[in-house]
This record gives sequence, structure tokens and C-alpha cells, in this order.
Amino acid sequence: MLNVAHYHVAYGQSEVLHGLDFTVAPGEIIAIMGRNGMGKTTLMKSLMGIIPTSNGNAAVDGIDITTLKSYERVARGIAYVPQGRMIFPTMTVEENIETGLTISGRSKVPGDIYELFPVLLDMKSRRGGNLSGGQQQQLAIARALATNPKVLLLDEPTEGIQPSIIREMARVLKRIRDEHGLSIVVSEQVLSFALDVADRVLVLENGRLVHDEPRADLDEAKVSAFLSV
Repeated sequence: MLNVAHYHVAYGQSEVLHGLDFTVAPGEIIAIMGRNGMGKTTLMKSLMGIIPTSNGNAAVDGIDITTLKSYERVARGIAYVPQGRMIFPTMTVEENIETGLTISGRSKVPGDIYELFPVLLDMKSRRGGNLSGGQQQQLAIARALATNPKVLLLDEPTEGIQPSIIREMARVLKRIRDEHGLSIVVSEQVLSFALDVADRVLVLENGRLVHDEPRADLDEAKVSAFLSV
């Protein structure tokens, strides 16, 4: 569903990602782990078209998206939940989700989105800025799902969220995968969350993928060593 090949990204003359190669199967959840500054957010932003690729390519469902603009990538099936959530604080919950509908051609928020996040239904008339961090994260995911994606990218979704909400988020992501058939890519530093949600764990170190292992075979101590400062 997502194929990334020989993927290089640079800021000016400074290359940040050095030839990444990985694939994500239909309905697969992968966690891309690494310490701060290893290139996780750069990868997410480049896949979304916010940062240009200097070499290599990315394809969604067999269609090359490497040179497409961000909104064109959304139309091809990529949705993005950025680090820090970036919801619209002065708009209501429902208005926030509706911003994701424009690409899908729908005018009303699908009921299954509110089924995934009942708290958003209860708060749909409340301003986004008045929600807790965990509720804002749910809202950001709901807005992304409103675009009817094939691949969902989440950048550091557990940042600043309490443990009970993190566990619930893992459950919801697996439910989204099962009910919507999405492929999900999560960039993450919290190993327990990655182990809870991912089918496969990749580790990014200094802009290179240094570890790629199915969850069932994962050497937790080895991955933890990459994550320690």
C-alpha cells in the first residue's frame, strides 16, 4: 500500500534521510522509532509533500506520489496527523472534522467516525481549543479519517498524553485498521505503545533505517538501546 524506495531528503546541502527503503502492506501497522533528531518527523513531512524529496520515490497503492503537492497526495489516499495535532482551536469539533471532508466529496461527518470517538460526538459543538490533549489527538485522527485515506501517517501521537489515553489510542488504531482496512505508519519514541499497536517495528538512526523486525520476533532490548540517550 505504501512503497518507499531509495528515499533521500535534504535541507539545502544537509541531507537528513539517506536512502530509506521500506514497504507497508495493506492493513499493516508499522512503528518507526528513534530518538529525537533521527529524522522521523522529516520522513512524515516529506511523505506528505511538506518537504521535497531530493532523490528516490514514494508510491501509494502503486501510484507514484513523489512529485505531487500535499493536497494531491491527500486525494491519492494519504492522511497525516502532525506532531502537536495542529487542530483549528477556534473552530468547533464538528467543523474541524468537516475540513477533512472536502477531498472526499461528502458534506456530513460519517457516523462511523463518531462511533470510533464517542467523546467527539458529545463535544461536537465545543471549540477544538477547549479540548484536552488526548481529545485533541482524537480530533486530529478523526479529521484525517474524514479524507477517506488508504494510508494514515501519525507523527508522535502519544506526545503529552496520559497513559490511559495512550492505551485507548492503541486500541482505536487497531480498530481503524480492522474496520477501514487502512495501512498505518506511526512515528514514535514510546516503545510500550509501539509494541501494543504495531505489526512491525522499524528503527531510524541518523537518517538511516537500522532495524526492521516483526513485532512477534522483536528484540526489545536491542530497540530500547537505540532509543536511549
